[in-house]
Amino acid sequence: MTPIRTHPGPTDASHAHRTALDASDAAGPQVWGAMTVEVALSVMAAARTGRLVVCDEDGRRTGLVTLDLLTTVRDSSGYTDHVRLRDITEEHGNTTCTLVHPR
Repeated sequence: MTPIRTHPGPTDASHAHRTALDASDAAGPQVWGAMTVEVALSVMAAARTGRLVVCDEDGRRTGLVTLDLLTTVRDSSGYTDHVRLRDITEEHGNTTCTLVHPR
């Protein structure tokens, strides 16, 4: 099972200069990039939210995934149950996404 981050992140100086958008994004449930799309969809359903903040192994925010993005990825022809959140990129400003080949 992939852990869900439930405590606040580090309080270093770089976090003090976040924008209002960053602060609002950080308010959602935080998960790791190694989480699979299926597990992320389950976490979203359990948390009754439409987005998750994706963090790296050090707890730093690396992105944001939405229900629409995860559904699009899951329904795509290149999807397998091994696709992880870190394998997904989203082009800002539209709804297209790309599956990046896992390492």
